[in-house]
Amino acid sequence: MNKFLKGLIFVLLLVAACIFLFSYIYGDILRKPLSPKDTVEFKLNDLELEVFYNRPSKRDRDIFGGLVAYNKVWRTGANEATTFETNEPLKIGNDYLTAGKYTLWTIPGEKSWLVIFNSKQYPWGVNDAMQPMRDPKFDAIKIEVPVQKIPNTVEQFTIAFDNSTDNLSLTMAWDNVKIAVPLKQ
Repeated sequence: MNKFLKGLIFVLLLVAACIFLFSYIYGDILRKPLSPKDTVEFKLNDLELEVFYNRPSKRDRDIFGGLVAYNKVWRTGANEATTFETNEPLKIGNDYLTAGKYTLWTIPGEKSWLVIFNSKQYPWGVNDAMQPMRDPKFDAIKIEVPVQKIPNTVEQFTIAFDNSTDNLSLTMAWDNVKIAVPLKQ
């Protein structure tokens, strides 16, 4: 074997070893994440809204009342704390939310959910003991919204903005459940 081929094989082996080492240290770079990150944006006239969250999948699991316990604080997604940002004040229920960035928490129930906008930013959604990191003293607004049962199964947790009837709402859907939080300027 000539010197060129030996050198080429050595370089290729070195590159492969580096990729393997990087993948081992930082996670499997070739595999799709189980709860991918997503950002949802809404713009209308001067209003700009944005939600950043991680989207876990159902994967044949019992979701509400199972994976996500009823009547306990949920980080509303996976991994990092879900964030909600508005550039203008909003009326949510009977309360006003000032412009800014908030973390979004929920307490799911069988018939209704409590949706919480919290003014503190958290580096992650849960602590080492897998307990939600939310500090209630930073809760800016809480609103209770009814659960809607939907006929089709939503495989991956989905947050969206719905303005289809000129009544803006923040929606969340997963499994066979959907909620809608009314938003007004």
